[in-house]
Amino acid sequence: MDAAFFTLYQQLAREGPGEPEDVAWATSVAQIKSNASICDAGCGSGADIRALLKAAPVGQVLAIDAHEPFVEEVRARVGNDPRVTVRAGDMGAVEGPFDFIWCAGALYFLGVTEGLERWRNALAPDGLVAFSEPCWFNSPPPATGPAMNFWAEYPAITDAAGIDRRVRAAGFETIATRRISDAAWATYYKSLQARVVELRPRAKADPELRAVLEAGQEEIDGWELARHESGYLLSVVRMAASP
Repeated sequence: MDAAFFTLYQQLAREGPGEPEDVAWATSVAQIKSNASICDAGCGSGADIRALLKAAPVGQVLAIDAHEPFVEEVRARVGNDPRVTVRAGDMGAVEGPFDFIWCAGALYFLGVTEGLERWRNALAPDGLVAFSEPCWFNSPPPATGPAMNFWAEYPAITDAAGIDRRVRAAGFETIATRRISDAAWATYYKSLQARVVELRPRAKADPELRAVLEAGQEEIDGWELARHESGYLLSVVRMAASP
């Protein structure tokens, strides 16, 4: 099933919702310097690297992802740019020191608190982290309905206050937050829909791929019903001052 899953997601412009404006906002809030050392943690195929380099044009970016085929896509995307180091590996085990860690829609693999705790020693003294995380927009969240169905595979989803509690549990503090826009979600799902359509002929003889495409289509259809109640919250955080 994993092979079929990555067949669906390979060669997409990105593997989840987001846009360059998110990177620009987060790096502006973080006030990163032009020569910043940056980690793109869980980089996927590298959709955000160009925007990170725009924010730090003479900086260095380590792009790391656990999935080797995505890493190969990153290498093809960045070419021989000396500012970018690409690595397959555990994003929770990076060493740094980094001025800025960017993690778009991937921190849930580690857990917000657990991931931030693992990154403490990878940050420079004034380093910051920006991450996007599934979030309920309304409080209390729905008990049933399309939005609950949409996030059924991620029961850890919480609201903005809950995300902040997880941030503080790791010894960090939230500086600012921003919702990932509906336009970013729509653009992502438009490309995913095209990929589903492209792969359907192959899926006729491949039950695993067919199941993955059906799940992808359900996700695309479900987002329109869930988007008013939920989405991704982008948070910029830093280590809290010692008491």
